[in-house]
Amino acid sequence: MTETKIDIRELNLWYGSFLALKNVNLSVPPRLITALIGPSGCGKSTLLRALNRMNDLIPGVRITGTVLLDGENIYGGALRVDRLRKRVGMVFQRPNPFPLSIFDNVVYGLKVAGVHNRGILRDTAEKCLRGAWLWDNVKDKLHHDALELPLDQQQRLCVARLLAVEPEVILMDEPCSALDPIATAKIEELMAVLKKDYTIVIVTHNMQQAARVSDFSGCMLLGEMIEFNDTQTMFTHPGDKRTEDYITGRYG
Repeated sequence: MTETKIDIRELNLWYGSFLALKNVNLSVPPRLITALIGPSGCGKSTLLRALNRMNDLIPGVRITGTVLLDGENIYGGALRVDRLRKRVGMVFQRPNPFPLSIFDNVVYGLKVAGVHNRGILRDTAEKCLRGAWLWDNVKDKLHHDALELPLDQQQRLCVARLLAVEPEVILMDEPCSALDPIATAKIEELMAVLKKDYTIVIVTHNMQQAARVSDFSGCMLLGEMIEFNDTQTMFTHPGDKRTEDYITGRYG
């Protein structure tokens, strides 16, 4: 890697007295997919949430170290959290559309930012729904309740809502865990398209998914990043016996 979008240096995170992340170092390349893998409770979702300061919402959290976004420390105080979360957006484990119309879901962030021009909102909605591979499914029912959509379309709607605020980084916390194999394949195909324009970091328990979609992978264990490499190398010639044991199903 010659470029870095997110540079994590000696990151430690405590929930109260519990040390959940231990001296994590990681460089995330731009416009590629980086997967975080490891057994349940290893800290991968905590690390993902640290990248846009979602852990700040949890009482008792304490963090040391740095997370640099294009060279700027997101924990340094100069970068406002609302601005950070516009640049680094999150897609959650279960789809979470708002109880609004499909159209209003997509343009919600723009309206909050003060954009009310109907032409701009309409054009943005179409552009982002096309970007999330959803336009053909919903173009004739934009004012229907978003909660009526199938789960995979709800998840793609959440992606469209995120695209509308023009992020640079998309964080995905097990975005396919609630989906069937066909719907999962659609989300994976969408990720492959999105990485042309966005940096994507995904948490997954599915080793086949990590091998299919990611360019780089980081394996975590007990809060530590025990190995980071390009995905093909990690899955065929892991450098750490613990990584090999996890990938091959010996534990986790």
